[in-house]
Amino acid sequence: QVQLVESGGGLVQAGGSLRLSCAASGTLFSIEVMAWYRQAPGKQRELVARITGRSTTYYTDSVKGRFTISRDNAKNRVYLQMNSLKPEDTAVYYCNAPSLRKGVLYSWGQGTQVTVSS
Repeated sequence: QVQLVESGGGLVQAGGSLRLSCAASGTLFSIEVMAWYRQAPGKQRELVARITGRSTTYYTDSVKGRFTISRDNAKNRVYLQMNSLKPEDTAVYYCNAPSLRKGVLYSWGQGTQVTVSS
């Protein structure tokens, strides 16, 4: 059974930085596309960044140039370095594996809260 555990969130002032980490167990992690998502209060969950097994990346427009997704296949981890944070980045952040057929492959973890104060 796949388990996703996110960590690294917190409260930060606008302009600050955080590094999120996602630990994945029970998956063929090294060959899977992994992604970070976020859900702000009252809004739908959205994809923030995606990385392939060979580290090709994609970012949603609102975070381009500020966020960097990376992975460590040996440790089954995916990271999200977030710089120049804005109040609109406030959300619960989750990792998962995108699926064209199902949306995501695995059950959602608990997520990690990121709060950016102005």
